[in-house]
Amino acid sequence: MIRPTLRAVLLFAAGIPLAVLVIVLNADLWPLVLGYIALAALALGIDALMAMPGRALMLRADVPPMLYAGDSDLLRVNMFNGSTRWAVRLEGRCDVDPLLRPPGHRFAMLGPGQEAAIEFPLTPLRRGTATVERLWLRWRGPLGLAQRQRLETEPVRLPVVPNIRAVRTAAARFYSPDALIGMKSQKQQGEGSEFDALREYTPGLDHRSIDWKQSARHRKLHCKEFRTERNHPIILAFDSGYLMREPVGGVAKLDHAINAGLLLAFMSAKAGDQVGLFGFDSRVRLYLPPSGGNAGFNRVQRRSADLDYSHEETNFTLALTDLMGRLNRRALIVLMSDFVDTITAELMLENVTRLAQRHLVIFVTLQDPHLQTIAARRPERLLDVTESVVADNFLRERAVVFERLKRLGVHCLDVPPERIGMDLLNRYLLIKQRELI
Repeated sequence: MIRPTLRAVLLFAAGIPLAVLVIVLNADLWPLVLGYIALAALALGIDALMAMPGRALMLRADVPPMLYAGDSDLLRVNMFNGSTRWAVRLEGRCDVDPLLRPPGHRFAMLGPGQEAAIEFPLTPLRRGTATVERLWLRWRGPLGLAQRQRLETEPVRLPVVPNIRAVRTAAARFYSPDALIGMKSQKQQGEGSEFDALREYTPGLDHRSIDWKQSARHRKLHCKEFRTERNHPIILAFDSGYLMREPVGGVAKLDHAINAGLLLAFMSAKAGDQVGLFGFDSRVRLYLPPSGGNAGFNRVQRRSADLDYSHEETNFTLALTDLMGRLNRRALIVLMSDFVDTITAELMLENVTRLAQRHLVIFVTLQDPHLQTIAARRPERLLDVTESVVADNFLRERAVVFERLKRLGVHCLDVPPERIGMDLLNRYLLIKQRELI
């Protein structure tokens, strides 16, 4: 497809004032106007002929097999210029559905007989099936008057899954030789409640760990060594109601919560605990009993993709009552949810209170950076003062709810999106160290 460029339009438009000038000065010179138009049309035709033909452009697209929520990947379009005439400057654009952030325009220089590539960043806004609908490529002739365009209309569908890549990257950092978890296995001896072994006393060991009966039998001081208990049930409870659809940093709160939950599930499986899954909004949507090992983590990973976004209001009474009825022993419940103010949090507080009487609960929410920015910014207008006061009231009411939860023995985390995974994992390690489950 060949189209005139803006330069060609301006070139022909310049003939209008020329025609007016000729008519004013001497009407007999009108053939000059026709000559100008003919020369402009000839230049446009020559430029169209000299431009690289569409059949000379060969394409090969490298498409990622899947996308991860909250992370970007690249759609790479490799191009080869089969023409031997001119180098061209290619402009590329791809149309995507609302599930993906528009990647914008990309440019590349392509010499005769050379290869080049254009990379489009694909950033999903939430989980689902994303579609790259069309690919547009256009380039100009050497004079910049004619423009050729190529359109690829075959859609490409990509599944958007929870961000397992981020989980593996964070887990790899923790399992490096000098990371915290690498030292944690050494520190866990002597801090747990499960008997592991006897060892001869050496200076520096805790005197309270001396086993006096065994010391009398061996006529030497011996100390007991303990290890952290394993096989604790951990339930990742995700609220998928309408409040968790709200994007923070371009990603839905539910996706941030799932990514952090998968990181905790991976590390818990390595630590010997059992991990289960619970999803709810107006009713219970998903339940996966706790299981351990790599197989247990793989089950949680697969089933977490089934947690869909909901427009319905969360029913905490129905969901948490159902969860308590499913658990036969004390468990660590990681409840990832959200609330607006103290009024909307009343039913949640009532049911979390009953849940915390039998189980250990970590209540996790995400901070809204926009709300904090409004509350902290310097007001310049009366409207700014009003917005700042309203935002500050919301933050105060959230603080009141967190204080009430802490008094019930609930561990609370209200963190920015970029810290939710690490802060949740650190809280889990602290709970394991203190044997609170």
